[in-house]
Amino acid sequence: MSPFKKKGTVFDIQRFSVHDGPGIRTLVFLKGCSLQCEWCANPESQSFTPELLFDPARCIACENCLLQCTHGALHKQEQRIVFEKERCIGCGACAEMCYAEARVLKGRQMTVEALVAEVLKDEAFYAESGGGVTLSGGEPLDQAGFSESVLKACKNLALHTAVETAGHVAWSGFERIIPFTDLFLFDIKHTDPVKLKEFTNGDAARILQNLKKLVKRAKQIIVRTPVIPGFNDSPEEIQKIARLVKSLGLKELHLLPYHRYGQSKYRLMGRKYGFQGPQQVAAERILALQDAASRAGLKVQVGG
Repeated sequence: MSPFKKKGTVFDIQRFSVHDGPGIRTLVFLKGCSLQCEWCANPESQSFTPELLFDPARCIACENCLLQCTHGALHKQEQRIVFEKERCIGCGACAEMCYAEARVLKGRQMTVEALVAEVLKDEAFYAESGGGVTLSGGEPLDQAGFSESVLKACKNLALHTAVETAGHVAWSGFERIIPFTDLFLFDIKHTDPVKLKEFTNGDAARILQNLKKLVKRAKQIIVRTPVIPGFNDSPEEIQKIARLVKSLGLKELHLLPYHRYGQSKYRLMGRKYGFQGPQQVAAERILALQDAASRAGLKVQVGG
């Protein structure tokens, strides 16, 4: 199969981003992630298969969706249309015919060729700003073959490439994309393996081992830490992360303040938002954490 015909599952394409790499960028969000962070702002990114989001407040009960569903996932009960998630195969037929946009399918198969064509619509902005394309997710390295083909195609077009990763993947995935990646935005969420496991189901040793290997091979790495209240928002923990970054010979750390912008998506997916805590980290606290991290001799930036 031609690498341009290789397919991956994409759940969003965001244009004109200025927070995930240099210049103006196009963010490509790939579906699937092996971590289960309690505060995840993109719950639709976690599964590797397309998923249906339903907003009952928008539903006008026109019944077009009933006519489209051939798998018994939708049926009428009194005046309500009931959705049985376990029967849904994620075909998206109901969403295509939902005029009120109450049903939205998150996730679609795209070829490398089709995705690169979408990226190139913004090419003029890259040239002006020194921007490019950033693969995000989910976890792009959980679709390593597709990511490799996309990044290689972008490099062949002389585009700047970046990859956002939590590092909780097989090292073989990194090996595939290193030659075609100009910048890695690497998440370090916590230095305590027990706490990381509790809140994300992640293996800290695996993540750290991958980062240590990547430091020896990558063109550029910026470590990013999502600052989560009650999880890692203490000066002591941020200083530990900063010292770790410094010890690896890296020079830059970005602190990403927690937000709940994605909380409503859980309701639309029929899921409960499990993370409990303040709505956000106070601005003065973020500045104190920035100061604490800077003492390690790093360039510390708030935001991506």
